Amino acid sequence: MKRLRVLEPLAWVGPAVVLIALVVLWPVIEMVRTSFLEVSRFGVVRGWNGTENYDKLFAETDFWPVMLRSLIWVVAVVGFTVLISLALAQLFNQRFPGRKIARWALIAPWAASVLMTSIIFKWMLDPEVGIINLIRRDLGLIPAMGGSDADQLGQAATAFPWLIFVAVFVSVPFTTYALLAGLATIPSDVYEAAKMDGASKFRTYWSITLPLLRPALTVAALINVMNVFNSFPIIWSMTHGQPGYSTATSTIFMFILKGSNIGESAAMSVVNFGMVIVLTAIFLKISKWKQEVA
Repeated sequence: MKRLRVLEPLAWVGPAVVLIALVVLWPVIEMVRTSFLEVSRFGVVRGWNGTENYDKLFAETDFWPVMLRSLIWVVAVVGFTVLISLALAQLFNQRFPGRKIARWALIAPWAASVLMTSIIFKWMLDPEVGIINLIRRDLGLIPAMGGSDADQLGQAATAFPWLIFVAVFVSVPFTTYALLAGLATIPSDVYEAAKMDGASKFRTYWSITLPLLRPALTVAALINVMNVFNSFPIIWSMTHGQPGYSTATSTIFMFILKGSNIGESAAMSVVNFGMVIVLTAIFLKISKWKQEVA
């Protein structure tokens, strides 16, 4: 009976462990194994390939620019998302007329499909009939529609900033609500004590709100780091990583490689997986997530 009681937790934990093994661990193992195989573009395994896939990947002229762009993509999107969400969370945590409507309106970009949102922005930026270009033309910012100046997604200098804007647009709602949940856990007593001590609003926010908000902020930012690094629909639906590879991140680059060399694409997947782990470890180190809030 004692042995059965010891094994009893397995009946509850076992299914979850099996699910994780099938959904997470097995694909990772297959991904690593495939990166060392020679696979035709039709998926036919031709045998062991050693490190040739990695050698070919690192020799790609666009590999290092793509990796640098991926880092810029993550830092820019997550950074702007967190800053905007901190401001919105603080605003929506106050009482004002129409607060419920404003909160519901904030959900819209989150509730909508990321792909649908990306396509809508692509239409809005269309060089012929896009509403954004129509406004720019009416303001005299571009002389005519259909010219190179109107093609915002056709130029590397303007396409990447627009992709970052759309990514921030779809990331802000979740992050804001996560921070709102964190603000709701902060007791009002600490604010009353700070007010009695004569602390300014900025000092109160910096010394009380932000430290107590750190757990929610850490979780929200970490989820954003992983989601943004692996983001695919926004870039692919709006630019396909073009012109050239000027708007491609490592995830887009990996997908493009799949069309010509599956083994090399698998090697890129392994690099992506390692990059996510490194970025996550760096973020957790910087955020000092183990340190207790005083």
